[in-house]
Amino acid sequence: MPEHAHALLHHPVARLGLAIAAMALLFGALAPGFWTLGNWMDVAEGASVTAIMAVGLLVVLVAGGIDISFAATATVAQYLAALAATRLGWAPAASIALGLATGLALGAFNALLIHRLRATSIIITISTLNLYFALLMHGTGGRSIYDLPSWWSDSVVLARFAGTDSADPVRLTLPIAVAAAAALLTALLLGRSALGRRLYAFGGNPEAAHRMGIGLGAIQGVAYGWLGMMAAIAGLVQAHRVGESVPNALVGTELFVLAAAVLGGGRRVGRRQPVRRHGQRGRRADGRAAAGRAAQRAEPAGRVAVFLPGAAGRRGAGLRRRNGTAAHAATQPAAQR
Repeated sequence: MPEHAHALLHHPVARLGLAIAAMALLFGALAPGFWTLGNWMDVAEGASVTAIMAVGLLVVLVAGGIDISFAATATVAQYLAALAATRLGWAPAASIALGLATGLALGAFNALLIHRLRATSIIITISTLNLYFALLMHGTGGRSIYDLPSWWSDSVVLARFAGTDSADPVRLTLPIAVAAAAALLTALLLGRSALGRRLYAFGGNPEAAHRMGIGLGAIQGVAYGWLGMMAAIAGLVQAHRVGESVPNALVGTELFVLAAAVLGGGRRVGRRQPVRRHGQRGRRADGRAAAGRAAQRAEPAGRVAVFLPGAAGRRGAGLRRRNGTAAHAATQPAAQR
C-alpha cells in the first residue's frame, strides 16, 4: 500500500468518515427515508448547537486544556441577551453583542483562573460551571423567558430546494449556516494562521512555547475566549430554534459536546511531525537536532553551576562547556572539523 494511502487510512478523520458511512448504510437499509435530503437537513439543524460548541471546545483541546463550563456559559449569555431584548428593549445588534461579550468574558475568566492559580483546567472549569449556573438560577429564580422578539424566534430560511421525495421543499435554515460558518472560522484559525500554530505549540509543550516567546496567559485567553464566544453563539442559536430562553436548557449537554469534539479528532496534545532526511541537508538537520538535544541536557548542569557555589558549581559549568563544544562540533561539516 502506498505511503500516502496508508497514512490517510490511519488518519482520525478518515476513520470517523468510515464509521459515519457504515452507520449511514445501516440506517438507510433499516429506514428508506433516511437517505432523503430533507432528513439530512433536519439532522444537520438538530446537531447545529452541539456542533458550534464542539468546534469551540476543539480549540481548547488543541491548546492542551479542557473546559466543562461551556454549557453554563452558553446559558448565561443566552439569558442575558434575552433579558436585554425583551425587558430592556435593546436592538437586535446590541442584544447579540451583549451575548457574545458575555461568552467571551466568561471564557477569559476561566483562562485567568487557570493561568493565575496554576491549577488543572478541568478542576477550574467544573468549579466555574457550578458558579455560573448557580448565579444564573439565583438571579433569575429559574424563570424562563417565553416572549422573545420575532427577529429572534422566527425561523429564518436562507434557501429552498426542490425535494424529489416529497412535495415540501427542502430548507437551508439559519442554524445550519451558523454551524458551518463556526466550523470554517475555527478551521482557518487553527490551520491557516500564526495564532493557530501557537495554539498547537502551546498544546504540545507549554514550557518550550514559553521559551519561544509565546505568552502563556495570552494564548490561554485566546483558546478559552474562543470557546466562550462559540458557546454564546450556540446559546443564541438554541433560543432561536426553540423560541424561548430557559435557564437550564443546555446544562447537561457537556458529555455530548465533548464526545463530538474527541470523535472529530480533538486531542490534548500539539501537532507532532517526523523529521525526514534529504541528503546532506537532512544530515545537517540531524546534526542540529543532536546539538539541540545536547544543549537540552547541558542546561540542567548550567543551572547547577548558577545555584551551587564552589567545586560543584565549577564541575557543572565545565560539563556545560563540554556539552556545548560537542553540540557545536555536531553541526559542523566534516571538512571544517
